[in-house]
Amino acid sequence: MPDAAQNHTNARNLAADILGKESDRTLEKIRETAQKAIQAATLFGGPAPDLETLTAELAHMFAVRAGTVGVLDDDDPDAHKVWLPDRRAQIDWRFWSRYERYLAREVGLPPAVVNSLHSLTDKVLERLEDPARPDQWDRRGMVVGSVQSGKTANYTGLICKAIDAGYKLIVILAGIHSNLRSQTQLRIDEGVTGFDTRNSRKLSANSLWIGVGKNAGERYPIHSLTSSAEDGDFSKKVASQQNVMLGSDPVVLVVKKNGHVLKNLHEWVTAVAGTQPSENEKPVIHNVPLLLIDDEADNASINTKSKDGADPELDVSVINGRIRALLDAFEKSAYVGYTATPFANIFINPDAESPKHGADLFPRSFIINVEAPSNYVGPTRVFGLAGDPDREIPAQPSLNIVRSLTDYAAAFPPKHKIDHVPKDPPKSLTRAIRCFILICAARRVRNQSSKHNSMLVHVTRFQPVQNHTARLVRDELIGLQRRLRDGDGARQPTLRDELKQLWAEEFVPVSEEFGSEAQPTVTWEALDVELHAAAAKIDVAVINSSSQTPLDYKAHEAQGRSVIAIGGDKLSRGLTLEGLSVSYFLRASKMYDTLLQMGRWFGYRPGYVDLCRLFTTSELMRWYRHIALAEAELRREFDHMVATGQTPKTYGLRVRTHPAGMIVTALNKMSHSRVQELSWAGVLVQTTQFFKDGTVTASNLGAVEQFLTGLGAPATQQGSSSRIWKDVPVAEVAAFLSKLRFPPEAARAGGAELVQFIRKQADKPDKELTLWTVVVVSSGSAEARDRRTIAGQETGLVSRSAEDQTETTWLARKANIQNPADEALDFRGVLFDAAWLAEISGKPDLADDIDWLAGCIGRDAWDVALALTLRWQATNPPKLRSPDKGQTTRPYGRVLRVLRPRSRGLLLIYPLVPPMEVSEGEGRPARTTGLNRDGDPVSGVVLSFPASETVLGVEYRVNRVWDAMIRDDDTYDE
Repeated sequence: MPDAAQNHTNARNLAADILGKESDRTLEKIRETAQKAIQAATLFGGPAPDLETLTAELAHMFAVRAGTVGVLDDDDPDAHKVWLPDRRAQIDWRFWSRYERYLAREVGLPPAVVNSLHSLTDKVLERLEDPARPDQWDRRGMVVGSVQSGKTANYTGLICKAIDAGYKLIVILAGIHSNLRSQTQLRIDEGVTGFDTRNSRKLSANSLWIGVGKNAGERYPIHSLTSSAEDGDFSKKVASQQNVMLGSDPVVLVVKKNGHVLKNLHEWVTAVAGTQPSENEKPVIHNVPLLLIDDEADNASINTKSKDGADPELDVSVINGRIRALLDAFEKSAYVGYTATPFANIFINPDAESPKHGADLFPRSFIINVEAPSNYVGPTRVFGLAGDPDREIPAQPSLNIVRSLTDYAAAFPPKHKIDHVPKDPPKSLTRAIRCFILICAARRVRNQSSKHNSMLVHVTRFQPVQNHTARLVRDELIGLQRRLRDGDGARQPTLRDELKQLWAEEFVPVSEEFGSEAQPTVTWEALDVELHAAAAKIDVAVINSSSQTPLDYKAHEAQGRSVIAIGGDKLSRGLTLEGLSVSYFLRASKMYDTLLQMGRWFGYRPGYVDLCRLFTTSELMRWYRHIALAEAELRREFDHMVATGQTPKTYGLRVRTHPAGMIVTALNKMSHSRVQELSWAGVLVQTTQFFKDGTVTASNLGAVEQFLTGLGAPATQQGSSSRIWKDVPVAEVAAFLSKLRFPPEAARAGGAELVQFIRKQADKPDKELTLWTVVVVSSGSAEARDRRTIAGQETGLVSRSAEDQTETTWLARKANIQNPADEALDFRGVLFDAAWLAEISGKPDLADDIDWLAGCIGRDAWDVALALTLRWQATNPPKLRSPDKGQTTRPYGRVLRVLRPRSRGLLLIYPLVPPMEVSEGEGRPARTTGLNRDGDPVSGVVLSFPASETVLGVEYRVNRVWDAMIRDDDTYDE
């Protein structure tokens, strides 16, 4: 007799098949179809699925929208031969077809996601070479996704299609830890081989069938030289015992990024299938097309020894060298890196190559950027995103699931040693454990009792402290389990009373905010019944190298596992915590990729996203918002370069020279790129972080007054209270900027490198940035107390609230002081003439617009900029994405910077009211900054640089420019 889970799966699949053919998918229609599907699924007995649960699941499934995909291709016509369209009908897609059915029917992915995966894997496959192509070839590409967004499913689909097309050897590089390699192997067993490799590595009658292999009619010849056991990595001895012939049946391996393992693999494949052209030449493997998948391609694969003056043969890090040598051994090879944090890969020297190791791993052939589907819960959805129309970034409200921690320092001091012993858990940790019990019970009420539930506790890098923390958590959990089992007797309030209050305060209002995503509604009465069973099922696991107990969700597949996982580095990259709903996270790192990869809470949370909770520090919240904005800006750059037909090489150059690229690079521990070239061409930058020190504020104000006094009388603009100076010589602007003092975090909009860049453009033969428009932005609506005389002119101070602070600095709200409309002040009342057109006609971004712009001669420059903004938004794909609702009513910054002549820059000076408080969010008391509102105004600057492909970059040293910001003593030592 079928069990409840099987009946639910059968009903869902039947209803999904019916609804997939319908155009009418109203909630009533979905419920009606679900009811019929339940009746059909229970014809052979067993428990009937819950109608409301199934209806909510189906409604969510068909509401999911697939993300967009952007591609940058190499422009060398000889590098690749188009092949897939001609061969598509000839290929038997059997591995892919069974995997596609498995995703839809067993995993239950929404139809839009499965269809998107089909399209994406085709895009990747067609950019690899035809495995039947007779001559030598080598392809290098990269797929960029989001953290925990399903990249394993993506490359599993690609592997299936590659095998169908004729690739014979598949190697997956799966992280640096055995547990991650084991987890990845299990996914490959389920999605590609169809049998449990712990039982047998070769397809045989004794194979234990799992995943795609459960259907007896869909078992195809394929062999694995590795297994999903913790010790199942590649071994030459085991591989030799398998008696597998390379080039016949497809062979798949999942290996760690370990120098010894990769060396053994290289030696084995060359010994088994290699031929040596001559005595002094390396063995070459012919007619065995290799597909190498590099999971987490930015981790351990990068050559961290590469730098100026390095020997390309000797100065190669071990793992990087082994990967390159393996690829170089094959006559036909394709490398595809998968990552959510790609910027270290972008910084690889695209021309690096050596006879010993072959070419470096720069994705020269293609880069594919995959937007996550609408049901993905990522950094921007969790933490929110400050909208920035001029960077084409829409605002994104944060989810009400993040809780700020303030009581952890006694138990887990930010700077503790390896022998630290926490005595008692913080109250916030005990609250988080109680939340986890409630969530496990609520998911049982929502008919998810057989689903996995996980809680993450990540508070220290030290294994002994992790073990002590596990003891505290285990003691707390046992006490709660005992009280729920035995009751509290005369103790008041009872634990159930406390949990009822916690449910009412923490979960009920939040679930109401989520609306349809929080269905079906969970009542306390239904929850109370499930509390004991839910709590009793929870155990505690320590995940580090001293622990010999793997999470092993597979062993608990039928009933689901509920676990509190405590660890450090091993929980930081790649490892999936199934059903993660509560995260207690203190590890403070400013490393860009580390922060994103530590975010195990990102991903998909079907049917319980409203229940999830993240407990972390306000500092980490700020860093995640900061990173999300920098990443969004660089992804917009990617979209723009796709629209203008750029290549991976030009995108790499753009990232390397972009100020946002400087942020993510420094935060990527780029030891091999400590010296980089930076350009501000086509960029708007602004100071958003300021010193609290009154002497610094006074010094900056003095520099402003001295600068403005030297410019003489300003002009005014109709309808604006701001004051404007035109045609200001570059020497005066550079001298002024060099006198200002801002925190190191503000280096993007200040400091020696920016001033050097400005001067360098003015000094080169084809001079640029020689003349500037300077604007002092004045608020016409400022209160009397906020009006000051600056350089002899009455000025209304601009009010900007503070979002965060340290002991010595404060940060402007949403990291912004600029009013976007101010960037167009130098366009108003100015004629767009033939001379202007001639100066900008060579800009690549305007290649398709020159004739149109010629028709605009004689119009007001502001009107031309607005018209071009609308024109770019109407292109397909759009050269400009609008985050505004409705039609744009002002020119966007990117357009202004492209239209602005190379000889001209814009400097906006914002005299700011000193903020007295830092807002902590709705319902929370504000903190004082210690600043005096009636004191000297804070001087902020915004610079808008014209787009230019002829600028000269300036060198910057990451360790000097960013040292104060990124120094992080909390490095891994596990």
